[in-house]
Amino acid sequence: MMSLLLTPIIQVFNYTLQPVAPFTWFNLSISTLDVVAAFRLCVVLRQIKESLYRQHVSKNGVETVAPKAFARDVSTTLTVVYGGEACHDGCVAPPSQAVFHAHKRVPAPLLCIPPSFMVSGVVPVLYTAVQAIVEMLPSVPEMTIHTELPLSVVDGFTRALLLCNLIPPAVTTNASPLIAASPWTLLVTSLVTANGGFFLTNLFSFLNPTPIAVQTPPELQPYGWTATDLWCAPLVTGIYALLTHAQPFWAELHTVLSGMLGGEVATKSGVVEPLDPHTARAVCAVVLTTLFVTRTVKNFAPEVWNRPTAPIKRTGEKLKTQ
Repeated sequence: MMSLLLTPIIQVFNYTLQPVAPFTWFNLSISTLDVVAAFRLCVVLRQIKESLYRQHVSKNGVETVAPKAFARDVSTTLTVVYGGEACHDGCVAPPSQAVFHAHKRVPAPLLCIPPSFMVSGVVPVLYTAVQAIVEMLPSVPEMTIHTELPLSVVDGFTRALLLCNLIPPAVTTNASPLIAASPWTLLVTSLVTANGGFFLTNLFSFLNPTPIAVQTPPELQPYGWTATDLWCAPLVTGIYALLTHAQPFWAELHTVLSGMLGGEVATKSGVVEPLDPHTARAVCAVVLTTLFVTRTVKNFAPEVWNRPTAPIKRTGEKLKTQ
């Protein structure tokens, strides 16, 4: 049953991760999923900015609105994409060529890896071009349950790619044995990389229609730590590491959990067999899709679903009972 569910997901990943034209004409390995993720992010950022603009104007008028600038729009997008890498600044050790990815987002300097945007301009140029296209659109639809529910599935796939394919190798193949074997480094790297961009964007109010100013990010406000995007990153990376035995700790934990749940140890060495990376990534995509769909239903469900039932007012004559 599990294989029947995961096989189509694996096939979707295999198909959407193939490099596509016109990028292949220039020997660029940009896939369909890369392009979809870029458009999804740029559209979401425009939707958020327009929503904040309407809220601000309704309360304060247009006098305090900053002039619209494409440079600010691009800076906002690139901060979201690469802010997590920037948060790792501080290491001066030479990079490990084993984890060098020319155009992928990976957490960088504190793991002794050069930030990807300093090595290749392919992805920054891609996001800049997509941002220009999105800004030229006459309008974008507002976020509603009808648009966000199907896109939650897309978010599950794109986020699984980041949390399973791009982040773990930067840690597990690091030149430092201490970093490579540390499960704590893996989880912290996932947390910071996946959320650092939006944290910086909100900190400096890039999305607000007003001039840039420092403000408290939502993550540091009451119950900000409960945001799905915040905690799902280390959770899903941990699940992927557990299923694939990315580090010795996870292989031992997998064996312990399997024994506690009554599973059988499949190898003579006493360690449970790991799943192959493609299957484990498909499992993570299912987990993420479930989380994002649940969040969408909670945030965008029609008000009538959550509207408290008002007491019935009885008017006129009392009902006669027989």
